[in-house]
Amino acid sequence: MVQELPRVRLQGSFPETAATAYPVFYRTYSRKDEREDGERETWQEVCDRTLGGLTELGKLTDEERHLIARMMQQVKALPSGRWLWVGGTEWSKRPENFSGAYNCTSTNVIDWRAFGLMMDLAMMGCGTGAVLEPQYIDQLPAIRNQLNVRQEGAIGTTPADQRREATEVVVNGNQVRIHVGDSRQGWVKSYQTILELSSDDRFTDTVEVVVDLGDVRPAGEKLKGFGGVANPVKLPTLYERCANILNKAVGRQLNSVECCLLIDEAAACVVAGNIRRSAGMRQFASDDELATNAKDNLWQQDENGNWRIDPERDALRMANHTRVYHHKPSLEETTAAVRKQFYSGEGAIQWAGEAERRAQGKGRYGLNPCGEIIGQDFHCNLAEIHLNQIDPANEQEQEDAFRAGALAVASLLNHQFVEDRYRKSREEDPIVGVSFTGLFDFFVQAFGVEWLKWWEAGRPDTMQGVEFKQKEAEYLSRWKQIVHDTVWEYCDRHGIKRPNRCTTVQPAGTKSLLTGASPGWHPPKAQRYIRRITFRKNDPVAMACIDYGYSVIPSQSDKDENGNLLDDPFDPRCTEWLVEMPVEVSWANLPGADEIAIEQFSALTQFDFYMQVQKHYTAHNTSATIELRENEIDGLSQRISDAIQTDEGYISAALLARFDDLQTFPRLPFEPIDKATYDAMVQQVKQRRGTDDFHTALSRYDRGDLIEAGPAGCDSDKCLLPEKKPD
Repeated sequence: MVQELPRVRLQGSFPETAATAYPVFYRTYSRKDEREDGERETWQEVCDRTLGGLTELGKLTDEERHLIARMMQQVKALPSGRWLWVGGTEWSKRPENFSGAYNCTSTNVIDWRAFGLMMDLAMMGCGTGAVLEPQYIDQLPAIRNQLNVRQEGAIGTTPADQRREATEVVVNGNQVRIHVGDSRQGWVKSYQTILELSSDDRFTDTVEVVVDLGDVRPAGEKLKGFGGVANPVKLPTLYERCANILNKAVGRQLNSVECCLLIDEAAACVVAGNIRRSAGMRQFASDDELATNAKDNLWQQDENGNWRIDPERDALRMANHTRVYHHKPSLEETTAAVRKQFYSGEGAIQWAGEAERRAQGKGRYGLNPCGEIIGQDFHCNLAEIHLNQIDPANEQEQEDAFRAGALAVASLLNHQFVEDRYRKSREEDPIVGVSFTGLFDFFVQAFGVEWLKWWEAGRPDTMQGVEFKQKEAEYLSRWKQIVHDTVWEYCDRHGIKRPNRCTTVQPAGTKSLLTGASPGWHPPKAQRYIRRITFRKNDPVAMACIDYGYSVIPSQSDKDENGNLLDDPFDPRCTEWLVEMPVEVSWANLPGADEIAIEQFSALTQFDFYMQVQKHYTAHNTSATIELRENEIDGLSQRISDAIQTDEGYISAALLARFDDLQTFPRLPFEPIDKATYDAMVQQVKQRRGTDDFHTALSRYDRGDLIEAGPAGCDSDKCLLPEKKPD
C-alpha cells in the first residue's frame, strides 16, 4: 500500500520565499486544469503532479518519494523547469512527447531530419543546440531543385471536425501539394518536406509547390495536453522564406549560415511574435569566417537614416553563436574573440578538447543553448538545488537536497526516445545534470562579510584567501560526490548504464526567482534592486500583481509617435507590461554588506570563482556569463588563454559588456537601488496591497486559456537584457 505523502501547509499557494515568487510561479509553472474556466494549480498540486510522474517513471521507493516531496515543498530541490510544467501529465507519458520534459538538446546536423527534429523540439518548449561544423553539414545532400512556393487555403478555414491531423504530400510530376496537418507533427512534416524537395532527384524542372494551410487551427485556439494556445502567425511565411534560402544554393551544398537560417526560421515561427522565447545554440568551426561575421551589420540604415534589421538575416537573432576550437587558440585568437564578444555579444570560445576529455568520447562536445551540458545528440536532463534555502552548517540538509535532485534526474533516464539518434546517444552516453542556484548567497551565509570583502579585493591568494578557497572546494566536492553516488546507486539498482558526468550549473534565471536566489554561481546584480518581469498587457497574473500591490509600467517596446516611452500601462498603445518588484538579497542587512559594491566585481574575479566551480563541482560545463568593461578585455583574454593552455578545465563561457548606463537601456530587468529606496518601495507595495492571498486575487481574472505554455528552454539572464540597437 502506497503511503500518503506528508503535506506542508503552504500559505495561499506557493511559499512566499521571495517578492518574485508568486508572479513567477503562476506565470511559468502553474497549469490550468482542462475544465472550462479551470483554475491554475497551487504549489502543492504541482508537487503532487510532478512527483507522481517521477515516481511512476522512475519506480521510486517510498523513502525516495518522501525525500523528493519534502525537498520540493520546501523549495530546496526542484526538477527541471520543463518537468515542473509537463511532468505527470498524460501528454508527457506518450513516447512522442518525451522530449518535452527536457530543457534543452543538442543535435549534429547531418540530414534533413535533423532540421525537422529541432522544429519538433522547439514546439515542445525545448531549447535547441545545433552543431554546424563541416564534418556534419557536409553530409547534407546538394541542392538541385528550384522551388516555387505559393499558398492556398487560409488558416482556420476547415471546420474543426474535418481537419487533417497529419500532413499529406501529393506529388504529380513537378507539382507538389502539401496539406499541412493540424498538429505539431503536421507542422514539422510540412517544413521538413520543403527541405527534402530541394534535393529530391525525382524532379526534372522547377518544383511548383502549393502549401494548403486550411486545416491549421487559428490563433487563440487551445492546445490540449501541452498547454497554451495556437499562434500560427508566422507559419504562412515559413515555407517561402525557407525556399528562398534553398534556391540560392542550387547546384551546391548549403553553407553553415544557410543551415543556421533554416533552423532559425522554424524557431521564429514557433516563437510566433515573441509569445514564447526560443532558445538556441549554434556551434560553428573556429575558422568559419562566414559564420563568424554572420550577425555583423544586422542593423542597417536606409537612405533616410532610419534603422532596420536586415530582413533576410533577422532569424539569426533566435540563437547564440559559438566558435568551436579543436586546437588550443593562440592568445591573439582568444583576444580577438573576447573583443568581438564585448562589442557584439557573439562568438564565445568553446575549447572542444576539454569537453571531449570530460565526455570521454571524440565528437561529444555539443552544447545545449545555455552551455551547461556537453555530449552528442543529447537531451539536457536537469534538476536544481536552491542553496539559498539551505543552512551551510547543516550537512544532512545539504545531502538531502542533492540526493533529491540526483534521484529526480536519474528517474528520467528511463525514457526511451522514439528518434534513433537520441535513443542511441542515451544508451551509449547517459547523462544527467544536477545544478544549483544561490551559491553566492550560500557562501555569504557560510563565511560572512569577510568573504565579500575578499571578493572586492579580487579573491587574492592571501592566507585568508587560500583558506576561503579550500572551504569552497570542500563544499563543492562533497556535493559532487553525493550526486554521483546517488545516481550511480540508482542506476546499478535499475540496470541502467552509469553516467560518467552528473553535475553542472545552469543559468537559473527564472527558477531562481522562486526563492530570490542569486542565479547559478553568479553574484547578484546588487544587494537591493527593482526586478521587472514582462507580461502581455492585461495578463491575469499581472492583474493579480496589481491587486497584490506591485506597480506596473509599459515595457521598453511601447512608445508614442515621437518615440518616447509610454508611462500609462492602460494606454491603448501599450501592448506589454513590466511588473516592478523591490528585491533584497537574503544577506543584504548583514553589517558591512552595504559597503561592498557588487557591481564593481572585476571580470577576473568572476572568472576565478567560475573556475573554482568548474574544477570542484561541475563534471559537464558551468554556464557562465562574465560581465566586463572595455579596459578588462586584454586581462580576461590572457586569463582565458592561460586556462586553455594549461588544461585548467575551461570549456566555454559567455562574455557580456556591463550595462552601467541605465539611461541607454531604460526599464532594465534589474535596476540597483539603495536601502532607503527599497524600504520606501516595500511600504508603497504594502499600502497598495488589496489582498494577502495571491491565488484568490488571480482567480478573479484567470478565465480563458493561457497564452504562454510553460518555461522557455533556455533560462539565462543574458537573454533578458535588451538587444543593443543603434541610436
